[in-house]
Amino acid sequence: MENDRRPLHDRVRARPALELPSGPQGFRWRTLRDTDAPLLTVLAERMSVRDHPSWSESLEEVEDELARSWFRPATDGVLCEGPDGAPVAYGTVTMPPDPESLVRVFLGGGVDPVHRSRGIGRELLAWQHERARQLLASSPSTLPAWVMSHAADLAPEHGALLRRQGFEAARYFTTLECEVARHANQAAPPAPEGVTITPFTAELSERVRRAKNSAFVDHWGRQPAGVEQWESMVGLSSFRPDLSRIALVDDEVVGFVTTEVNEDDWERQGFSSGYIGLVGTVRPWRRRGLASALLGAVLEAYSLEGLERAVLDVDTESPTGALGVYTALGFTPTTRDVAYRIAY
Repeated sequence: MENDRRPLHDRVRARPALELPSGPQGFRWRTLRDTDAPLLTVLAERMSVRDHPSWSESLEEVEDELARSWFRPATDGVLCEGPDGAPVAYGTVTMPPDPESLVRVFLGGGVDPVHRSRGIGRELLAWQHERARQLLASSPSTLPAWVMSHAADLAPEHGALLRRQGFEAARYFTTLECEVARHANQAAPPAPEGVTITPFTAELSERVRRAKNSAFVDHWGRQPAGVEQWESMVGLSSFRPDLSRIALVDDEVVGFVTTEVNEDDWERQGFSSGYIGLVGTVRPWRRRGLASALLGAVLEAYSLEGLERAVLDVDTESPTGALGVYTALGFTPTTRDVAYRIAY
């Protein structure tokens, strides 16, 4: 269906009214509320033990997700409560605005591992998929569209459920870690001639956003980050501009590495860490050693900060050769997530 260029409201069929999921007996479903972030944060923490033990969403991150202008909790999210009234599952459906080449709808949330294999996940996914179809069916866009969800290899039941519902495994993302100490006494790789590497600043933020959109234009499934989305990310307390690095040629941003630090994850991980959220170079500066120079500068900053490890995620089929850059710097794989999709 990806070659069908009729408007989405002509090629996607959805029910005009969407009822809440039902069952199993004794469990109750309701729509999300603006005030649910604390409940969802606790539930996400319980799910993380099974799905991704080294990290979980912070309260600030969940609050940010619920507050985005393109997400309406009362129509785009549901919560399942157990017989004792405690939350046991939740789901969100988000369609980011202003796509350029692909309309994407993301399905988030999950089920408390204690309550899996009871049919709750099946009910939740069916509701999410139908809500995703409603959103697509409201769009006049003629672009291809994907409904997407991610599943960790550590929780194969999630991937199995997605496959049973018609989703295909489309891409693999590997988490890599690097011991910072191995770089403590090594000079960072030199930047290419004419390039200055500097910490992230508010003054540079908009230029970095535009460079990010340019650098990721040929990455799988990527769409431009709008101003709201970008400012939300760099406005989180976990974002560390002092540990992020930007490559400049005169006043032009040609590369970047951004860092987040969430100390709440350190006990789960068993070490202190920084998370490298974005690594990118604009196309004319690829394969010139710029990414290695930026990463080396970031690892040097991590060492001075006393962080023990650097963590990042990589698309294993990235056209930039990113995986080879990371492994050459000493990053090694730990876990893997799978991106699933249905195309419309």
